[in-house]
Amino acid sequence: MDSIKKLDTLRRMKLNHLRYFTAVAEDLSFTKAARRLKMAQPPLSRQIRLLEAEIGVQLFERRSGKVFLTDAGCRFLPAVRLALEQVGAAVDVARQTKDGELGTVRVGFGKGLGDVVSLVINQHMRFFPKIEADVRDILSGHQIEALLGRKIDVGFSHGPPTSRELASEKLFRESLSIVLARSNTLAKRPYLRLKDLSHQTLLLIERWISPNVHDLALTLCRDAGLSPRIVLTESTIYDEVGAMMAASGKGVFIAVGKNPCHPSFADQLVALNLREPLATLEVHAAWRRGESSSTILNFIETTRTLLQRGGRVLDMRNFPGRLPITREQSRAAALIRRKSRKLP
Repeated sequence: MDSIKKLDTLRRMKLNHLRYFTAVAEDLSFTKAARRLKMAQPPLSRQIRLLEAEIGVQLFERRSGKVFLTDAGCRFLPAVRLALEQVGAAVDVARQTKDGELGTVRVGFGKGLGDVVSLVINQHMRFFPKIEADVRDILSGHQIEALLGRKIDVGFSHGPPTSRELASEKLFRESLSIVLARSNTLAKRPYLRLKDLSHQTLLLIERWISPNVHDLALTLCRDAGLSPRIVLTESTIYDEVGAMMAASGKGVFIAVGKNPCHPSFADQLVALNLREPLATLEVHAAWRRGESSSTILNFIETTRTLLQRGGRVLDMRNFPGRLPITREQSRAAALIRRKSRKLP
């Protein structure tokens, strides 16, 4: 029953009552405290009496025109100060979250895009050091479900999402490469054409894993009049099993990305550029349509600033792991902050 009474008292107590009490307790004068609070003395005295009535404890003694804290008031003061500090901190957190300067962005990325996502996150945290990133390796074919299910907030994938509930932007295009065993007779060439694969087995990723990579590989082979032996696999060249298949000579992979093979097999595999006019794949960033979180929108804006290159083809194998912040990007970051503070 006592706990219920305490909760009811806290509900009735106003935050201003605590501020009024702190001012009087620090000045030990209703006149000085009223002046500091920019209010008249009689209303201040009434508010203190209301506070004492609400908690059922006398906090001040008034003797000979002087004000003293009671023992209860002395013990009450540090607790009130702590409570006001915590409320102030909570308000700051709420405001910073509204401005997109505090919070967590959950990011998903497809195979081969880890370096790109790492670059964006590192730069964004230089712009917004209090932001946290929850990063998840999610196959491109699974990102729509993850975004709509609110498991991630932003997804990086090869190709655009097909859901109308999502918004996306093309960032740039990546060149494709052929990953094959170093023991393969083609491994010593500087680059490959599709016609070079006529006698090779193509290890093709299942469509549900990465529909855009799967479809593009088939389209390229068809347009080149090539009918290679195709083995569908759930493993990618980035996985240990897929890399093992390629290293053992069971076939070759069409891949994208900066380091398109599992690191354990880096000395057994080689990635050669695929020299074909249409052998490029778009990289997109996607998010929920109508997103209102400043934290997420700021991250998307940083992504645009750093990576959006329109129709340019970028060779991610030569892409740096860290970019210096240019003067233009610094101005863009400041603009992002100003925009975020104007959001409703």
